[in-house]
Amino acid sequence: MTHSHRPIFQIDRTLAVPLFEQICASLRRRIISGDLLEGTKLPPTRAMASELGVSRSTVVTAYEQLVAEGYLSGVQGSGYKVLAMGAVELARPKHKKAAKRGPVAQSLLRPFQAGQPDMRLFPHRQWARAIARVCRNSPDALLANSDNFGNLDLRTAIAAHVREWRGVAAAPEQIIITAGSTDALDICFRTLASPGDCVGLENPGYLPLRRYAERQGLSVANLAIDHDGATLPTSANGIRMVVLTPSHQYPLGGAMPPARRLAFLQWAEQHNIWIIEDDYDSEFRYAGRPIPAMAGFDRMNRTIYVGSFSKIFSNTLRLGYIIAPEALVPAFRSNLAEFGIKAGTMPQQALADFMQAGEFYRHLRRVRRIYSERRTYLLDRLSQDFAQYGTFTDHQAGMQVAFHLRSDLDDKRIEDRAKEFGITASALSGFQSGTPGINGLLLGYCGFSEDEMASALNSLEKVFNS
Repeated sequence: MTHSHRPIFQIDRTLAVPLFEQICASLRRRIISGDLLEGTKLPPTRAMASELGVSRSTVVTAYEQLVAEGYLSGVQGSGYKVLAMGAVELARPKHKKAAKRGPVAQSLLRPFQAGQPDMRLFPHRQWARAIARVCRNSPDALLANSDNFGNLDLRTAIAAHVREWRGVAAAPEQIIITAGSTDALDICFRTLASPGDCVGLENPGYLPLRRYAERQGLSVANLAIDHDGATLPTSANGIRMVVLTPSHQYPLGGAMPPARRLAFLQWAEQHNIWIIEDDYDSEFRYAGRPIPAMAGFDRMNRTIYVGSFSKIFSNTLRLGYIIAPEALVPAFRSNLAEFGIKAGTMPQQALADFMQAGEFYRHLRRVRRIYSERRTYLLDRLSQDFAQYGTFTDHQAGMQVAFHLRSDLDDKRIEDRAKEFGITASALSGFQSGTPGINGLLLGYCGFSEDEMASALNSLEKVFNS
């Protein structure tokens, strides 16, 4: 193709269709028809511009549009190549390298970084169509929201999603769009607590949350973790709220059984304490349907539900949401009126359209299938090649596995040594406040192909043997 002496298609300057769109349409048709095969390198932008008699910027615009739609991949210095049709939608065939697939780079991720989705699986074409529909039908929705709680169509779509997937019955008026889960927790803390108050946090748990609470002048009560998840505090004195991960505890895994959930709800009602349910990756359950959210059977309305799109859709859109009990809606509205909102307006209507069209659920089912395969591969390798170093429990859920090391191994030393091999294997002891009582590694699998994990696991074996 690169050496062709005639244009690979013609453009028509008499048409009202912009030139870059004509280039897009022609290339798109040839890729879909199979005329341009996977891996075919397109002519450089300058050469294509010269052949077609257009400016280089016109060709660049066309190429980049096709990158966004998932038809091409573009790497600086290497030009543009044709992707396989459906490569960003379909599960990767066994043993085929996925590292170079798709236009989204994973170069900043290192196996086994936990909680990271594989953005190479992002449905670029479907997302581009959703944006295009919004641009045609309601372009004003890209720039302005009439409500501090966020786009009403998106809140309505979220209400339908949590009703179907999480068993939470909520009205759109109870839903607040946030700039991800961190912003959601920030809003909850500002609304419900004052400096000097106490918040109950899981230990081990998500350390950035603990650091944030302390920066806000809050004291922290540790909620120890047992085989049923977080345990109730020995005293409720001064506690204004607790933050729980009942559907999949972070970082150890496991779901909180109904009896423990009910005990927390009764305790919270008795002491007038709010429960914040951080439901960070509950859609990723690989056996049966996701476990219903704690908020779903909270008859006493003590639970504030926090969800995010960063794990299941995109970690770059920075969108999440809060579902507040009706009694707290005025307090949240007052807080947002005072402090303002951080959630970006532009993607909200497009995401609502994407969900209403069913594309969100097709994507979710697709990545669950792929992540399930990757999970199976990692657990098989741990069972076969690492059994002498430690053990794990298969919770059939989540984006990472906690690998518990035998007592004579030091997880911090292994974490540091693994870094020298380009591996992120986070020490479990680093997630615990106070004297560590756990010793292991947190290994994420969603963001990495089997080939990428295979290479990293071979290096990890060297770490253990060194």
